[in-house]
Amino acid sequence: MNEFLPINKHDMDERGWDSVDFVYITGDSYVDHPSFGAAIITRVLENEGFKVAVLSQPDWRSTADFVQFGRPRLGFFITSGNIDSMVAHYTAAKRLRHDDAYTAGGVAGKRPDRAVIVYSNMVKSIYPDCPVIIGGLEASLRRFAHYDYWDDKIRPSILIDSKADLISYGMGEKQTVQIANRLAAGESIADMRDILGTCYACPTVETPYSGVECPSYENVCANKREYAKSCRIQQDEQDHIRGRMIKQKHGKIMVVQNPPMPPLTQEELDKVYSLPYTRAYHPSYEKLGGVPGIREVEFSITHNRGCFGGCNFCSIAFHQGRYVTSRSKESIVAEAEKLTQMPGFKGYIHDIGGPTANFRKPSCDYQLEHGLCKGKKCLAPKPCPNLKVDHSEYLDILRTVRSLPDVKKVFIRSGIRYDYMLEDKDDAFFREMVENHVSGQLKVAPEHCSASVLDKMGKPHIEAYIEFSRRYFRYTGEVHKEQYLVPYLMSSHPGSTLADAVELALFLKKNHIRPEQVQDFYPTPGTISTCMFYTGLDPYTMEEVYVARSEHDKALQRALLQYFNPKNKRLVEEALIKAGRRDLIGFGASCLIKPDSRNNRPVKRAQANYPNNHKSKKSRRGRR
Repeated sequence: MNEFLPINKHDMDERGWDSVDFVYITGDSYVDHPSFGAAIITRVLENEGFKVAVLSQPDWRSTADFVQFGRPRLGFFITSGNIDSMVAHYTAAKRLRHDDAYTAGGVAGKRPDRAVIVYSNMVKSIYPDCPVIIGGLEASLRRFAHYDYWDDKIRPSILIDSKADLISYGMGEKQTVQIANRLAAGESIADMRDILGTCYACPTVETPYSGVECPSYENVCANKREYAKSCRIQQDEQDHIRGRMIKQKHGKIMVVQNPPMPPLTQEELDKVYSLPYTRAYHPSYEKLGGVPGIREVEFSITHNRGCFGGCNFCSIAFHQGRYVTSRSKESIVAEAEKLTQMPGFKGYIHDIGGPTANFRKPSCDYQLEHGLCKGKKCLAPKPCPNLKVDHSEYLDILRTVRSLPDVKKVFIRSGIRYDYMLEDKDDAFFREMVENHVSGQLKVAPEHCSASVLDKMGKPHIEAYIEFSRRYFRYTGEVHKEQYLVPYLMSSHPGSTLADAVELALFLKKNHIRPEQVQDFYPTPGTISTCMFYTGLDPYTMEEVYVARSEHDKALQRALLQYFNPKNKRLVEEALIKAGRRDLIGFGASCLIKPDSRNNRPVKRAQANYPNNHKSKKSRRGRR
């Protein structure tokens, strides 16, 4: 049986180690499963021959946990965990969550706010000269000066606040190996300024001549147009083929981002996923009920990385990149066979997916040499004429895995791009997905119906969803199944006015859609949509964008999407009157709500009804 890495001094002593090469600090409970970044990076380091200890959710209010392994021989790697610590702690309404899916027992409060900064500063206070490398989603998305929704202000690069030596941005395997081997060879981390996929800080007098400089921290704090310019530069250069070095001045310090690291090749991805993961949470968590976050992925397989969909509200393009790479069929089938031998396997593989399940290869041949097009999207507002659409390889993998002994069903639960599916002239995948790979309901993400809002989201227009829905239910009927579509919808995205929300409510009524949950737009670092939210500008056109900012304005839009809920009637009535749509208050077939005795009196400001949304960023974005 595979062994977990040491999580305390006792484990280290049991292995006969006097010290470790690296301590890996994570804000999550320790789960040794390849859906968890901490598991991948620690196993990659182990595979390189390094002694690695995992320090999971240390108590940041004292030094005891941080010194238990002693000073590591080579350094610390630090991450907040699978998701951003602030998103883990707070809803889109900035309300404290009551649980944490990535903590044993689902207990909240086991990591600090801004975990990377807190952990890194603690390490630097104890071991000032010990190399500290920060990475994972939280560090990666904050590598430049960024708008912070929770503070409602611009914060500097996390490299400045954390006092770390390097940021490893993106997925991180290749740069982690380079950093570790160069440290082992005796090189100072201060000299590691040439590693792709990393950021470092230096005095401005040492600024490299190459690359492009974006507006400084001081300028983006003072001027929203400068912030929008900065955002566009940063987004445009996140391509491993054509991306340039980016520099941003912070006072007398220059933060330098080296160009992105090329993604792993298929052979490299296969190797990463073949490492000896236990595929379980650490047994010490058993008495606490385990780690909830593993339930959805325990019997799931990741087959790809990257997403050329490029939705403006999603962080994948800025973190993983838009270039799609995938594992070989042999690697995926081998992992599926391992799953069938695991305790608790009941014949169901819950997902063969990734950021977007039905992407296997780059979107076109042009990007293989020139990179993805700057400032353009492959699928929105309409599919690019050069788009190459082919589901045959993915379908072959699904067919093979579902034919394995002991496998009863293979589901697809991570996001699919239905607009991409519609471009496939061969509907074999569509038909077989409906017949064999839907677990009663398929979750898709039209997000809105207003063309102007969808343009700001970077999503296809609603006609694509309507056509997909039509074919989905036709194919479902042909195989005599009762299956449903569950559309993800987003309220208050930048560009969405009250009139747009009314339009969406009417669309939902017309199509007999009654969403149980609606998510408010959540402005997280590193996205184009967050830039729009903060600046009120589209960074690609510099045109003004309407933004619903107040809690009440957001509540009005959200209530319209659930107009049928009696609890929302006061809000819906206020929203319709404010939008000049009193015609939708009545008894007609097109009306959203019925009038009541109050309708002849002035409408009072309604108390907002805020549902507590516990869904994580990973499950929304897959959206990851």
